[in-house]
Amino acid sequence: MDKARVTELKTALAERVAKIDEATTHGVKVDGANVEISAEVASSIRSLMGEANEIKALIEADKFTGETKAWMNEPADRAVSLEAQPAPLRQSLGQAFTNSEEFKSLVKSGRLTMDSPFEISAMDITGYGQKDVYAANGSASYTRTMGGIQFDPIVPRGQRPTRVRDLFPVAATSASLIDYFRVTGYAAGGEDGNAAPVGDYASGAFVAKPKSNLVFESVQAPVRTIAHYEAAHRNVLDDVPQLQALIDNELMYGLRLQEDYQILSGQGGDGLTGIMETTGVQTYTQASSEVNSDALRRAATKVILSNYQPTGYVLHPNDWENTELQRGEDGQYMLAVNVAIGADTRIWRLPVVETPAMTEGTFLAGAFGLGAQVYDRQVANVRIAEQHSDFFIRNAVAVLAEQRIALAVKRPEAFVVGTWYSE
Repeated sequence: MDKARVTELKTALAERVAKIDEATTHGVKVDGANVEISAEVASSIRSLMGEANEIKALIEADKFTGETKAWMNEPADRAVSLEAQPAPLRQSLGQAFTNSEEFKSLVKSGRLTMDSPFEISAMDITGYGQKDVYAANGSASYTRTMGGIQFDPIVPRGQRPTRVRDLFPVAATSASLIDYFRVTGYAAGGEDGNAAPVGDYASGAFVAKPKSNLVFESVQAPVRTIAHYEAAHRNVLDDVPQLQALIDNELMYGLRLQEDYQILSGQGGDGLTGIMETTGVQTYTQASSEVNSDALRRAATKVILSNYQPTGYVLHPNDWENTELQRGEDGQYMLAVNVAIGADTRIWRLPVVETPAMTEGTFLAGAFGLGAQVYDRQVANVRIAEQHSDFFIRNAVAVLAEQRIALAVKRPEAFVVGTWYSE
């Protein structure tokens, strides 16, 4: 593609961007908390975004082919080998594992059992250039270099784009038990205890100040293990992309699904005691006259009245669908902007996590990170061994992944478990 063609594409791209900007500026009506957009404008924006992405892809393709041709035309003594390429800026867990000394030692030894596991603690996460070892939507970002592109032979399964963990700030621990005090309120008096205006002197004596008695409860949050394994043929050790996909798309993602459930509804025992199973959380039941957004706002108010600022909601996908599809009296979608132009999933200025881990017909609002905290003891532990059942004679290996986390619900009143109205 010549320069004139690239210039023409960039001009076309700029025109699409300008039209999208104009449509979002003049075609979207914002009235307080209500956002309205017509079906015609929404369709136009989606179409323009699709065209813009296609044009952008053509420009990127031209840049890539130009770099490739330049590299191919270099003398052999100047060609850069795979080993000389810069390391990826970001790695998924599977790639970090197959690049680790533990895995290389296993391959070099010719055995099928690792002498030591490959581990990632919460303190190691920053080395992967991202918040945690899970890249967005299960993928990772890399530098664009020759020899650095890896094509995954396994088609990854669809994954949840958001997680309950996303509502919490990152916290690490090296302990096996979190011991803390849970404040359950004042023994007497209102939310401010027995606090009252007091004079300095009365009836010939200095005035004694009133005493408030906070009630504390000693609570322990043990670090719990979430784990599972997958059987694979021993040849997976020679097929690095397949091993990476097995770890990232199946094993680690399976841990993520169970983690969401444990944070919300864990029953204790060998697992976590979830927020919704903690004594002292508030409740709210949607009235028959309320639309979903009304109930969500009133639940947030209950959090505020407990002197905490709500930071998010968790809803089942079907319940969030009903919320996004609600219409105003004029027939317009109240949250159509979220559907039309891919805005952040928010309502009442707060982020929303939609996950099947939440029971349908129920939602959770709260001050995540203040009222409760998730602690990472061990983000990932991956091991390979053949000493399981009859794996040795079947040329099979077990690939085991596990993580260790704890959950401390320090202020249960900072959360509201809501129930949707049902006829």
